[in-house]
Amino acid sequence: MKKFLFTISVMVLALTACGQNSNKKTNGEMKTLVAYFSATGTTESVAKDLAAVTGGTLYEIKPEVKYAAADLDWTVKTSRSSVEMQDRSSRPAIVKDLKDADSYDVIYIGFPVWWYTAPTIINTFIENYSFKGKTVIFFATSGGSSIDKANAEFKTQYPEINWKAGKTLNQASKDDIKVWVESIK
Repeated sequence: MKKFLFTISVMVLALTACGQNSNKKTNGEMKTLVAYFSATGTTESVAKDLAAVTGGTLYEIKPEVKYAAADLDWTVKTSRSSVEMQDRSSRPAIVKDLKDADSYDVIYIGFPVWWYTAPTIINTFIENYSFKGKTVIFFATSGGSSIDKANAEFKTQYPEINWKAGKTLNQASKDDIKVWVESIK
């Protein structure tokens, strides 16, 4: 009976200790979030590889109203994406279901480059989850534009965030992503 109670006590202590550290990695590394907005699936693919490389939690930034193909037609001035990007104060509504946002130390945020910068839904995400004092790193996909304008704009717009220069990761392999992640540590 004593052995049985001792075994239960040890199990309870072990479970309690695990529960207390559920928001921190046990090896002392920073807790990482890989958040992404992907209208067509291209950025999502890169985000999945980045999460695998970093061991980070994968999170999709979802608009409350999904973008249809017509919404993404940048050649039409009245398309949803064109209207949002013409008004830089636009903040498309997002599904707010990220749990424990404050528990992450490093946040990678991915997006397709629109009009040479991040879609305004990225502003919505940042403003809803305030990453003050956190390390934030952009990654992007693009048909031909760089991420440089977004890096500069967001550093100015949100100076309370510890920004590290992001990178465009078009057709990047997991090995390419690993090299990039190691270079920014």
